Amino acid sequence: MNTSYRSTTIATNGIHLHVVQTGREDGIPVILLHGFPEFWYGWRNQIDALVEAGFRLYIPDQRGYNLSDKPPEIAAYNLDVLAADIVGLIDHIGVEKIRLVGHDWGGGAAWWLANKYPERLEKLTVLNIPHHAAFSRALRDNPVQKRKSWYMAFFQLPKIPELLIRLGNGSLFAKWAFKDSPGFTAEDIQLYKQAWAQPGAITGMLNWYRAVRKTRPARLASPRIQVPTLLIWGKRDAVFEPEIAQKSIELCDDGCLAYIDHATHWVHHDAAEEVNRLLIEWLKA
Repeated sequence: MNTSYRSTTIATNGIHLHVVQTGREDGIPVILLHGFPEFWYGWRNQIDALVEAGFRLYIPDQRGYNLSDKPPEIAAYNLDVLAADIVGLIDHIGVEKIRLVGHDWGGGAAWWLANKYPERLEKLTVLNIPHHAAFSRALRDNPVQKRKSWYMAFFQLPKIPELLIRLGNGSLFAKWAFKDSPGFTAEDIQLYKQAWAQPGAITGMLNWYRAVRKTRPARLASPRIQVPTLLIWGKRDAVFEPEIAQKSIELCDDGCLAYIDHATHWVHHDAAEEVNRLLIEWLKA
């Protein structure tokens, strides 16, 4: 990254989030939400391009990650709570509506926010994470997707996932998490290990998964997404069946689906230039 940035701590929803800010002060504000098991640095391949395009970026470590607060309770990672974190960040920025981008679990929180608080979003962009309703149906009806999601059940166990992630100082976990992508250097992996080594971080990261089963969010009136939505999907995703992308976009009133054939789940690393072009065109339109 060539762009200079500023790290700040922002109070929101009863916790403090570490947030990286960069870009022109008068630029269009955009929030970027990382997924599991990344942190703000997961957007390293997008930051320069988005800043050069004129955007003002707010990139938090989400709760449980890296330098942000890490509440110990599983209920503190409920989807309603995660969405409220971002609403508080939008309020801090001082705008009524924001352009929101999320990958993986960051995209999961973004889908939920768009569903629950459509009035706070101008545009939604999601990368390689299905809409919550489409994913629930796939887990129920698609045995292949159910097998691919085995790790989500494993993460429900107490303590054992934490112990395995710590093996080899996180090296084995990194190989498992990023194995299908060429987009991570040894230097990148070292920075991820440092983030995972923060006190309470591994449990905080895993609690996002645990909260899905143990503290379900409030039921919403409809799964329909009213916010204009772009879904970017790497077709070589080993985590999600490709058909779930189409099922997700069908739940959007104004949705567009962009496939990238050669990219994995880590589409913003594997195909950074293509993803950046799509983001800039969509966010500026």
